[in-house]
Amino acid sequence: MKVKELLELLEETIGHLRIALVVNQQRIFESPYTSYEFAQRAVEIQEDLEDLEKLRAELGRLDPESDVEEYYPREEVERLLKTLELLRKSESYAY
Repeated sequence: MKVKELLELLEETIGHLRIALVVNQQRIFESPYTSYEFAQRAVEIQEDLEDLEKLRAELGRLDPESDVEEYYPREEVERLLKTLELLRKSESYAY
């Protein structure tokens, strides 16, 4: 997989997480009974978002046309791809 392709997946996932973060932050004020749950989820999403933005900055310094495996072990790349897929499909903004 090329660095450019991984960056595109990363951008898509970051977009999903930003939407989820805003939705969860807004839902904090809906009910005093569920506000803690939404606040906790917003904190978790923010942490994931910060990690992905750090990774994006790191990948942005690499040659976009080079293979990711040149810089990272194959197992790490596969694990990252699975994580990105799960984060994109989680739809945490739908709850």
